[in-house]
Amino acid sequence: MISTVVWGTGNVGRAAIRAVDAHPALKLTAVLVHNPDKVGRDAGQLCGLTHELGITATDDIDAVLAAGPTAVVYAASGDIRPDEALADITRAISAGAVVVTPALYPLYDQRNAPPEFRDPVLAAVADGGGSLFVSGVDPGWGNDVLPLLISGLGTTIDAIRCQEIFDYSTYDQEDSVRYLVGMGQPMDYQPLMLVETVPTMVWGGQIRLMARALGVQLDEIRETSDRRPLDATVSTRTMGEFAAGTQGAVRFEVQGIVQGEPRIVIEHVTRIHPSCAPDWPAPPGGGDGAHRVVIEGRPRIEVTVEATDEGENRSAGGNATAVGRLVGAIDWLVGAEPGLYDALDIPLRPAVGKLGRKQS
Repeated sequence: MISTVVWGTGNVGRAAIRAVDAHPALKLTAVLVHNPDKVGRDAGQLCGLTHELGITATDDIDAVLAAGPTAVVYAASGDIRPDEALADITRAISAGAVVVTPALYPLYDQRNAPPEFRDPVLAAVADGGGSLFVSGVDPGWGNDVLPLLISGLGTTIDAIRCQEIFDYSTYDQEDSVRYLVGMGQPMDYQPLMLVETVPTMVWGGQIRLMARALGVQLDEIRETSDRRPLDATVSTRTMGEFAAGTQGAVRFEVQGIVQGEPRIVIEHVTRIHPSCAPDWPAPPGGGDGAHRVVIEGRPRIEVTVEATDEGENRSAGGNATAVGRLVGAIDWLVGAEPGLYDALDIPLRPAVGKLGRKQS
C-alpha cells in the first residue's frame, strides 16, 4: 500500500480524503490542516463520511513529512497564495514524495512553464527524488485528455471548445466567489479572475498543452469576457444574499489562435443563480453544473459530463472527478522515474479494483 497524505480539507481536500480511502493501492496515513479548529478531528468526519477513518488531522507539517510518506495530495488553494503553495509542494518533493495537486496553474503545461515555477520543482526533484503532477480542478481532464481523446474520432476538425458551466450558489468558498470571481460585487468592481492576462495565466497552459498534442502552432492566446448583473436579490444556502444590480454572471474565453482563428477554446460560464443571463449556455436539465466538449468539424461531436457528489451537489462532483484524475495517477507516478509530469504524460486508466467497492 502506498502511504498517502492529504494536505488541506476544503472543497478539494474533502474529495481527496474519500478518493484516497477508496483507492485499493493507497493508504491514508495523515491529514494536514491549517485551521486549528480541525486539529484532532477524524478524517472521516472532516470529509463527510459516516464512519471514522482512524486518522486525526494535524498541523505538524514537519512531523508528517519526516515520517516519509510516499505520496502527498496537495489540496490547499494556490489561487491567491501561489508562492506559499509552491514552497509547500517543493518541500514535500524534497522529502521524496510524489505530489499531485491542482494548485499551481503555471505547471499545467510544465514544459513551457515560467522558470520561477519550474526550476524550484526540478531542484526539489533532484534533491529528494520526488515527482509532481499538476492538473486543474475545473476539472483538468475536461481541458486536456477528454477533448484530445474525442478529437481522434473526427474526420476533420475546425475547432475544439471546452466549456465549464457552473452555478456557484452551492460552492463552499465564499472569498473566492465574492472577491476572486466578483459575484455580488458592484458592476464596476474588477474581479481578479478577469484582470487582463490572468485567464491566460490560469488556463493558457491547457491551451498550449492541447496545441502540443495536436501538433499545431499557436499564433497567440486571446481573452474575451462578459458580465451580467442580477435582476433581483437572490439568497444562497452557503454564502447568504447577493443583491440586485450586482454581478450575477460571468462568461469568458481563453482562445488559442491558429492561422488567425480561435481553434482551441476554454470557456467558462458561471452564475450565482440560474435566473441570471438565461440566454447563455446552461447545464442540461437545469442542474448546478456541467462540463462540455464540442468538436466543430465533420462530424460535429458534443459530449457533456455531469457529476454529482456530497448530496447531489454538481460543484462537488466536478471537484471529485478532478481529484479522481489526480489521485488515480499516484500509483503510476510511484512506479515512474522522479520528475515533473503533465497530463500528456499520465495515462488515463480504468478504475481497477474499484468496481463494487463500498464507501459510506
